[in-house]
Amino acid sequence: MLLDLFKDKKCFKLVCGAGNEDAIEVEKLVALYSVAGCNFFDLCAKPEIVEAAKRGLDRAGIKKDRYLCCSVGIKGDPHVSKARINKELCVGCSKCTKECLQNALNKEDLTYKVNTIKCIGCGRCVSTCPRGAIEMTSEFKNLKEVLPPIIDKGIDCIEFHALGEDESEVDEKWADINELYNGPLSICIDRSKLGNERVLKRINRMLEKRKPYSTIIQADGAPMSGGKDDFKTTLQTVAMAEIFQNANLPVYLLLSGGTNSKSTELASLCGINAGGVAIGSYARKIVREFIDREDFLDNEEAFNSALKIAKQLVDVSLEKMN
Repeated sequence: MLLDLFKDKKCFKLVCGAGNEDAIEVEKLVALYSVAGCNFFDLCAKPEIVEAAKRGLDRAGIKKDRYLCCSVGIKGDPHVSKARINKELCVGCSKCTKECLQNALNKEDLTYKVNTIKCIGCGRCVSTCPRGAIEMTSEFKNLKEVLPPIIDKGIDCIEFHALGEDESEVDEKWADINELYNGPLSICIDRSKLGNERVLKRINRMLEKRKPYSTIIQADGAPMSGGKDDFKTTLQTVAMAEIFQNANLPVYLLLSGGTNSKSTELASLCGINAGGVAIGSYARKIVREFIDREDFLDNEEAFNSALKIAKQLVDVSLEKMN
């Protein structure tokens, strides 16, 4: 069972990206990291992406103790946003492409265009653009339409990104999720806009609808910021987890947001009793050169080279957590 991973402190979650609609990449990532020992996969909430993940598990030949989670959010949530480039302002300087870890920016004539299939909404391109030509956009999604098709595909968890300041929208969508799905739920939340007190108030209100220890809290220190492998990058992850641990909530804690190979070590040194770690940006970055190969799944040498890197990350993360 999924929640047993958290009880035993053995959960390693690969974040493929809530906005990552690249089915080919997802299949590759799931195949690779499943063989490497990853047991939990976070996916875009689309049936074709769930199917791609299942193909990845088939490729790996490992289905037992492997679990799939789909993520949804509210308007303004960076995880479900996409970059948009104003061509009238873009001068084609290419600075944005050097920051994009997803290779989602392509040259078109003298300017750049966003491949929305690959874009995960991290916002790195926005902060680096000297002309202010890039903005982030998100669309309203009716969860009563989005969730049933992916639930029918067979998933093990739904994650709700409860970010942003609109309490009524959070409550409405959380109610929809609880009505439509009776399995384990995960709440991904950070304090960038809410502050500690408001974060806890929101979480306690959301937990009123849940049985004890049927919910995972993904303590998102700094969303989608895990490109570097040092203690400073993952510091906010541990600080966020400490807030929930000190509140003695009847939940399982998952480290997230700026996570890397140092995350579980720092959490352990700080006395954080986390049941798992979720790694996205860093986990994808370290195998990018292999994943981008068209022949990756059929090229044994390329797969094994990537596997060595991925397995080292999974092993050290789980070792430092226990």
